[in-house]
Amino acid sequence: MEVKDKIHATVTGNPVVLFMKGTPQFPQCGFSAKAVQILKACGVEKFATVNVLAEPDIRAGIKDYANWPTIPQLFVNGEFIGGSDIMMEMYQAGELQQKLVGIATAA
Repeated sequence: MEVKDKIHATVTGNPVVLFMKGTPQFPQCGFSAKAVQILKACGVEKFATVNVLAEPDIRAGIKDYANWPTIPQLFVNGEFIGGSDIMMEMYQAGELQQKLVGIATAA
């Protein structure tokens, strides 16, 4: 399976996907840690994650897939949301919570 197909399958096969450095339990960068905290603050306890440090092909491929140069990257229902800064802006405005309504308990 090509990298783009693998990414697409992950993004469309899970309601919430966070491509990050490390894992939710052990994030390997501050931005990834912040992204996990924001999701948990929105009430999302279960979400798919991809540790791009363990998968270099995904690390390179996700930047092209989303046309976004940095990690972490959040996808909700197959839609690219953004990185941790955009997540924080949306969270503070209440927009991220709206996108995640119904997903927090269903995931």
